[in-house]
Amino acid sequence: MSTETAEPGHGHSPAAWTAVVIMLVGFTMGTFAFWFEVVWLVWASAGIVLVGLLVGWLLARSGYGVGGDKVAAKAH
Repeated sequence: MSTETAEPGHGHSPAAWTAVVIMLVGFTMGTFAFWFEVVWLVWASAGIVLVGLLVGWLLARSGYGVGGDKVAAKAH
């Protein structure tokens, strides 16, 4: 019996990293804005989080996601 399984990728791709960084910036801004009670900035940072999600999806669809044709596979 083989113990080797197909690796799902775990999000190690330019699309995933870009999306996560953008969303972390949005969450960080939103946390400070909530703390300082700047309501418009809380909503703006919620929009930044959604933009990060959209950018990650678009990059994955254009080949920069896990298994994409524009990503060089790394040997483990």
